[in-house]
Amino acid sequence: MLTLPTYDGTLAPYALQGTPLTPRAPRVALTRTAFAAAHVITDPLAERSPWDTRPAVDWDATLAFRVGLWDQGLGLAEAMDTAQRGMGVDWATARELITRTMRAAKAHPLAPRVACGAGTDHVALADLRDAAAIRSAYETQAEVIEAAGGQLILMASRAFTAIGADQATYHTVYRHLIDGARDPVVLHWLGDMFDPALAGYWGSHDVATASDFVLRLIGENPAKVDGIKISLLDQAHEEAFRARLPAGVRLYTGDDFNYADLIAGDGAQYSHALLGIFAAIAPAASQALEALALGDLPNYHRLLAPTVPLSREIFKAPTRFYKAGIAFLSWLNGTQRHFIMPAGLQSSREITHYAQVFRLADQAGLLTKPDLAQHRMTALLALHGLA
Repeated sequence: MLTLPTYDGTLAPYALQGTPLTPRAPRVALTRTAFAAAHVITDPLAERSPWDTRPAVDWDATLAFRVGLWDQGLGLAEAMDTAQRGMGVDWATARELITRTMRAAKAHPLAPRVACGAGTDHVALADLRDAAAIRSAYETQAEVIEAAGGQLILMASRAFTAIGADQATYHTVYRHLIDGARDPVVLHWLGDMFDPALAGYWGSHDVATASDFVLRLIGENPAKVDGIKISLLDQAHEEAFRARLPAGVRLYTGDDFNYADLIAGDGAQYSHALLGIFAAIAPAASQALEALALGDLPNYHRLLAPTVPLSREIFKAPTRFYKAGIAFLSWLNGTQRHFIMPAGLQSSREITHYAQVFRLADQAGLLTKPDLAQHRMTALLALHGLA
């Protein structure tokens, strides 16, 4: 029995009640492409001045976490915003992460799909003042990813919004990158709830205008676009956008509030997945997708529906701090030995939030080692003076 803080400012007893899911590989081929966006695990013994320097990565733990996702049949979205790109993880660290991850993926028996984020974050915004500079920065990272054997995700770049880029500038850069990529790319539309600096992406603050532009961009050469990840937390928009995509171009939902219904689909169309929350709920995600592949929609919803309140808590406003919840669950479940994040990001959420994540994860069957999780939650409470 634990005594946990609540959002009404009180303490309340809580006893574990969930039935933990056992992580395992799917027994059938999945009918949805699913990428889990994974976080980076630091090495606290090697950290120095964590706010001012690049993180010291625990490579063994970081790669073991990824192997655990692959063992459950999930693909991986590497070096994305979940890995704290632009929030504690620099390009030098991301480059090494991509290289190490691709090497591990090639050795994995399930031959997992890995797509990696190419951005512009190795160049200061002050030096990204026009289309040529932005394009060159993307190309530098894309070359590293392709050389390692990864698929390109063209991450949304703050450089465009920093210069107030018009749609012609977006078109110049993206047309060159899409057409010049070795393999079909994944585009990335990250809403300003995830990164306020990306407000007005695609050259417009009007979502309908931005949607029209990016659909035209895709339509010019759909064979070179695997799909687009949309993270606007707007189910109706995603469904309408999905219906307008050219045949063969996937909609990868990045909607961590409404993913269960979007992946299930509306009977005519459905979304695939590129989600940070899938790294935190991997057993439920994998087994739900297996049920969907078997045509067992009730079991799909039985497994995934309880994860939605958990995801909504982890991704609550300010949404950009969701990474802390993912690392927290990794710690509770023993896939990392500490709860320390690059740049100290674990401090971005309050103890009441972590207590609610604990409750909801338990109820969703996602505390896979309940005794360890309870022990570690007790330690965190003690650190906050709530033992």
